[in-house]
Amino acid sequence: MYLLELAGEDDAFAAREAESAATGVRRIAPGLATAGSVVPERVRGLAYTHRASELLGRTDADVESARTLLEAAELDRDRDGTVAVRATDVHGSSGISTGRAERELGRVLVDRGFSVDLEEPDHRLRAVFSAGRLSDDARDASDGLPTALEATDADESGERVSVCALGWVAAESVRDFGARAPTDKPFFQPGSMDPLLARAVANVAGARPGRTILDPMCGTGGVLVEGGLVGADVIGTDAQTKMVDGARENLTHFLEPDEPAPTGVDRGCWHVGRGDATRLPLRDGAVDGVVFDAPYGRQSKIATHRLEDLVAGALSEARRVADRAVVVADRSWVREAREAGWELEATFERRVHRSLTRYVLVLG
Repeated sequence: MYLLELAGEDDAFAAREAESAATGVRRIAPGLATAGSVVPERVRGLAYTHRASELLGRTDADVESARTLLEAAELDRDRDGTVAVRATDVHGSSGISTGRAERELGRVLVDRGFSVDLEEPDHRLRAVFSAGRLSDDARDASDGLPTALEATDADESGERVSVCALGWVAAESVRDFGARAPTDKPFFQPGSMDPLLARAVANVAGARPGRTILDPMCGTGGVLVEGGLVGADVIGTDAQTKMVDGARENLTHFLEPDEPAPTGVDRGCWHVGRGDATRLPLRDGAVDGVVFDAPYGRQSKIATHRLEDLVAGALSEARRVADRAVVVADRSWVREAREAGWELEATFERRVHRSLTRYVLVLG
């Protein structure tokens, strides 16, 4: 069993993304989930999960309970190796002193024969404290949509939970997204998706080595970059020559450097060309997943289609070439998705700023 430390912005969405790197993901407290197994190299490529740890056990969110748990736990680490304890209080929700927790748990490990090295330990023990209500991030199920909470295995009782979970760090995500901020890329256009969300939706669509992901409205290529960095082969089309040229510039910059990829896997191959999302030059079932960020009406230039026809046509073509899709938009396109033959697996809301909320639809 593994402990997942979620990034804290939207636990339900984070848990959904974590399913691309883990099995049996189940939320247990705000900012925390468990998993039956994990694939470390995929954990390194997650956007909304910070780390996965081999779970020692869980108890109430107080230092005394954590100490008792550690004293009774079976420790399978080499006692010739050094250890360090790192404690965190998710959103300050439990009110515990993380410094005191680290000292108390460190003393337990010393008493059990371990040596402490706070700088470069061989093993790191995570003590994560969290308290709150799992249902805090639930949405209203408008238009018959499942809520974000219903898309997980979380307890829907709304009762307050208090959890301390202990685990040995097994894998951590690579937090290098700041190096790919939209305005810092070789080619930038206003409204470009931030790399955290781009990585997450690529992961939910199935990006990984050996898979091919398509973005038929690729814009500046942000989703393609993130998909390629976790090892997927990526294909992009866009109706505007300017965007095609700019996406190629960004993909060349990020997917063809000399140094190894930060995620530890080989970068995927890529191809970008000018094309119409409603008439893709691909055979049936040609790709493993489709991701697109639908135009936002007045803010987007649409050359040959009404917005409704463009999105409906793109959804239909996506259904033809893949059996999974993730759509990001400023409104719900559920009716059009269902008319194109998709089933709605989940929907999430990602607030960008006061005047823009992005909806993320997961289709299968």
